[in-house]
Amino acid sequence: MSAPATWGLVVETTVGAGERKHTEATVVAHVEGSREEALAELERRARAYVPTHPFNHDRRRLLRDGDGFLLVVDGAWRSFLTRFTVAELLEDSAAPRRPEPVAEEPPDPEPVEEAPPPPPRPTSEQLAERDEDGVPVLPSWLGRRDLY
Repeated sequence: MSAPATWGLVVETTVGAGERKHTEATVVAHVEGSREEALAELERRARAYVPTHPFNHDRRRLLRDGDGFLLVVDGAWRSFLTRFTVAELLEDSAAPRRPEPVAEEPPDPEPVEEAPPPPPRPTSEQLAERDEDGVPVLPSWLGRRDLY
């Protein structure tokens, strides 16, 4: 299953006045999900948007246009336009890199430590052998399998 699409909410608005009047674009937010969800969020933002120009307006019109909205605000002498667009984010050079999915390999099985084989059970002659003080050379428990 692929990851949900990421949508950029772009606002292009008229700034400045006179000969310095120009349009600037800003990505104001990102929405993960469907295009319809992104358009709903964009419409909410377009309806609440208050442009800096004109300061006092005579008329405000919000229009739907394809992948977005147009806000036309009429001032005393001029109209100002703000365009709201939703666009799918395909690449972002400043986005943090997501780790590439790595195919999980099954973990190596835990090594099974095998118990060393018990020493051979001493013969009756070995058990009877004693040192010069009379102490058995081999203990009587050596080689018993029920003690491991």
